[in-house]
Amino acid sequence: MPKRSTLRLTIRSITALPATGRDAFYWDRDLAGFGVRVQPNGRKVYVVQSRGPAGLKRVTLGPFLGVALDRRRREAARVIDRIKRGLDPIPPELEPDPTVADLAARCMRAYVEVQCKPKTQALYRNAIDKHILPALGTMLVKDVRSKHVIELHDRMLNTPSMANHVVGMLSKMFSLAAIWELVPHGRNPCKRVKHYREEPRERFLSPDEYRSIGAALREAEADGSMWPLAVAAIRLLMLTGCRKSEILTLRWDDVDRTAGEFRLRDGKRGPRMVPLTTPVLKVLDGIERVPDNPWVIRSNKPGAHLPGLNYYWNRILDRAGLEGVRIHDLRHSHASEALALGESLSMIGKLLGHTKVATTARYAHLVQDAEKAAAARTGDSIGAHLAPNGAGAA
Repeated sequence: MPKRSTLRLTIRSITALPATGRDAFYWDRDLAGFGVRVQPNGRKVYVVQSRGPAGLKRVTLGPFLGVALDRRRREAARVIDRIKRGLDPIPPELEPDPTVADLAARCMRAYVEVQCKPKTQALYRNAIDKHILPALGTMLVKDVRSKHVIELHDRMLNTPSMANHVVGMLSKMFSLAAIWELVPHGRNPCKRVKHYREEPRERFLSPDEYRSIGAALREAEADGSMWPLAVAAIRLLMLTGCRKSEILTLRWDDVDRTAGEFRLRDGKRGPRMVPLTTPVLKVLDGIERVPDNPWVIRSNKPGAHLPGLNYYWNRILDRAGLEGVRIHDLRHSHASEALALGESLSMIGKLLGHTKVATTARYAHLVQDAEKAAAARTGDSIGAHLAPNGAGAA
């Protein structure tokens, strides 16, 4: 602690302090520990010196000119108090409260770009840039309430599926905000938002439609009007129930004929194995393996795989005379066919690479339909036995 001073620091007394060619300290008589440092060049700065649990500390407050002395004296009193209590002399500046735009940027950087695949990243980016930021971007995260999310959801009434996706993504953002302690746990403004009812998009191919697509693929292959590898990719989708991206990114190194399976190293839910059935092997046997290209479904560009199938799929649909069938419906149809053959939902989940039972549960109604049909066949058969002379209903 500096010695008790008889100098009262005022603007006049500080101005009169001389430069001595070395650092000189002058302490205030009224506030012990508050002083002025006169540097060798004559520059003067306010300083504080005091002792606390961590020992003696000296802190520079700022230059003599530019800030009122009374304000510096109040600052000095606060710094002395913090030193005596063992705290940092100058408290760290509080970070400004984050906006929804700040939260969105952090979510993209720390979660989406780390945990999600490129297609999912693009969905997040689209929802954030086109819907969330224009509506809520400038709001502080702590100020967002259910009414703000409901207003956003209501404005998207004409696109119910996207509206539900936007709210779902916003809900994920607030869940992460709670983990990062930006909002209290449990304070998610999306919880009370009732999602719009969406029309089911599942479309299941009938046997006749399967035959029509099969014929269209054979015709396109025979007349050479379509890239042969696109035809092979569509066949593999139908035979395996795999996702489009899984087939397009399949490598020859992942095809293990000895084990009778191929490995999806970049599946949506992680790596998984798919059995090599006889029809699948027949398709693979018909594909020429080209040196320096690792992809099963290669494009006509060296070293690249086919980037997409929509163009080819639409041409096949036109040739087959079908409408409203998406490529992803081949996956649904694969599950439907398996259920019709008596496979359980749990087995369907394994075949399709689902990690959650809820994902496979969408096909539960097909199980119910199969059960009803089985019950009807069984009842009709028993009824025929009970009827007079074994003919007609009982």
